[in-house]
Amino acid sequence: MLAIPTKRGDHTIVTFLSHDEVDALLAAPDTATWTGRRDHTWIRLATQTGLRASELTGLTRGDVHLGTGAHVACHGKGRKDRITPLTTVTVTVLRDWMAEHPGPATGPLFPTYRGTPMSSDALQQRLTLHASTAAHQCATLHGKTITPHVLRHTAAMNLLHAGVDITVIVLWLGHESVATTQIYLQADLALKQQALDRTTPPTTPPGRYRPPDGLLAFLEGL
Repeated sequence: MLAIPTKRGDHTIVTFLSHDEVDALLAAPDTATWTGRRDHTWIRLATQTGLRASELTGLTRGDVHLGTGAHVACHGKGRKDRITPLTTVTVTVLRDWMAEHPGPATGPLFPTYRGTPMSSDALQQRLTLHASTAAHQCATLHGKTITPHVLRHTAAMNLLHAGVDITVIVLWLGHESVATTQIYLQADLALKQQALDRTTPPTTPPGRYRPPDGLLAFLEGL
């Protein structure tokens, strides 16, 4: 039974956000409101840590450690626990949010008005709202379906672009194996272009060929 190969299926290219798109999305929530500040905080946390939607909604105040070696602990998929380090900016945003919204260590980090944890559907609803607002400031967001998993993909691609080894990204995201994380290598066109540049003859200038204006004018005149 184990020798039977798995069924081959289509592999879609993952969707992720550029730095400009992330900035527009983070600026979309109205931080003059309580819900806007909450949403800004969890969106920033998601794009930096790559936590799944279920992991975000399951976070409690006690899972966040903002002292030396700041990190967030989560109970992930497959009943696996892991910790993810936090950047200085994320620590600042989380500290402000937790100071505004005090509560017991067992309380939800991102609650609703009733004090209950947000659901995955609520995350998606709020994210869709903010993505629509952000699209007015960043045209490339038009036509993109933004989900919490896209934010997870974005965190992974940021690590990849920073030169982080793929095996470290596996641990960061809580994947079962490197094979699961290979999708990010397939989606990274910049890395593919770098590989292509390395395979060209030494006398060939780097980058893609761009025909001169005279050649283009000649071809258009044919």
